[in-house]
Amino acid sequence: MYYNSIIETIGNTPLVKLNSVSQGIKGTILAKVEYFNPGNSMKDRMALKMIEDAEKEGVLKPGGTIIEGTSGNTGMGLALAAISKGYKCIFTLADKQSQEKIDILRAVGAEVIVCPTNVPPEDPRSYYSIAKKLNEETPNSFYPNQYDNLSNAKAHYETTGPEIWEQTEGKVTHYAAGVGTGGSMCGVAKYLKEQNESIVSVGIDTYGSVFKHYKETRQFDENEIYPYLTEGIGEDILPKNVDFNLIDTFVKVTDKDGAIMTRRLAREEGLFVGWSCGSAVYGALEYARKNLEENDVMVIILPDHGTRYLGKIYNDNWMKDHGFLEAREFATAKDIISRNNGRSQLFTIREDLKIEEAIKIFSSEGISQLPVIDSDDHFVGSVTDTKLLGSLIENPEIKSESVKEVMDKPFQFVALNSTLDVLSSLINKDNKALLVRDEANKVHIITQQDLLLAISN
Repeated sequence: MYYNSIIETIGNTPLVKLNSVSQGIKGTILAKVEYFNPGNSMKDRMALKMIEDAEKEGVLKPGGTIIEGTSGNTGMGLALAAISKGYKCIFTLADKQSQEKIDILRAVGAEVIVCPTNVPPEDPRSYYSIAKKLNEETPNSFYPNQYDNLSNAKAHYETTGPEIWEQTEGKVTHYAAGVGTGGSMCGVAKYLKEQNESIVSVGIDTYGSVFKHYKETRQFDENEIYPYLTEGIGEDILPKNVDFNLIDTFVKVTDKDGAIMTRRLAREEGLFVGWSCGSAVYGALEYARKNLEENDVMVIILPDHGTRYLGKIYNDNWMKDHGFLEAREFATAKDIISRNNGRSQLFTIREDLKIEEAIKIFSSEGISQLPVIDSDDHFVGSVTDTKLLGSLIENPEIKSESVKEVMDKPFQFVALNSTLDVLSSLINKDNKALLVRDEANKVHIITQQDLLLAISN
């Protein structure tokens, strides 16, 4: 038996029982190892489906160009399908993606454009915007848009979901996956819940992403968005493929916890997988410890292969530089707020209060900066004592004005595991302090003084 092209080998990936990393947890923990796909990731499934559906609809014509914004794996899947079907590929990637991903895409003939990470999606420099612009300017081109193209979730509904059901002989009780575009999470969850509505779906999110907060409040809070390093999960947008009604609960995982678990999977389970795989396993096991019973069966999607991350999480120096290796002492935002013993208590002021009220808080509490909130407790700005002093010297009457008249932009939120060097680089003349949410979702403030104390201890 032989295959007519590489794309015919997509799917039918194995389920592998986790033994070491799941010790002490009730039930059976199984990993769906998606790097057995030809492009070494689960994205091969949806990439092929999006292309085939576009061909059927007449959107993608012979000799066309596929243009997509990707974190790397979708691009690989699209490239393999394009090779088999005779299309060209242009991909845009955020600059936080690993060099390995960029090199692999170029190796399979794609043109790759690297774009800045820390810009809003609507910014013309973002990898979303550039992909859309190229699509508009390139004749006979197709923009799959994996985030909003429902063929993404449909691919997993038609293939991954049925495979899991058959491989577990219908015994699966819990399904866990990282949520990025939402295709694998929601496509599989939809199929499994149709077979057994009591199956629990657990979405894995990362700090700096909007998903968990939106699921719990149905509010899109921009204060939840801040830079993070984990690739492939979390978003600062709400893709159409993310159906929150199909996700029963979310668990957030830090960059560090995901990275360390990824290395454990390689060392202890023989699974040489990618970063978001470690995040998925870490988050799923956190949920399992509290909720699984002896007869439960949890299936976790492991999206891709470790070759994408050789220069990052599998590189000891990179891990040390980011404070991810446990052997090295490296202060983080979590360490700082823990050592503060209440000194990081957050004082805020409403935007409609008068400036003289802010002055009283500065004086009574001995602080030099205040986050500004609106009536819904959203962080909308900031004020500092030096800014108020300058405003009052210029116009003493301004003290009766509202705070929003003189406030600056909000202080930046950072991840709980942000290391001291990262925190130091973010505090400057334009950003006098940083905000961070702890595991209980309580907000703390980190100032220059806090950093100095952390360095001296």
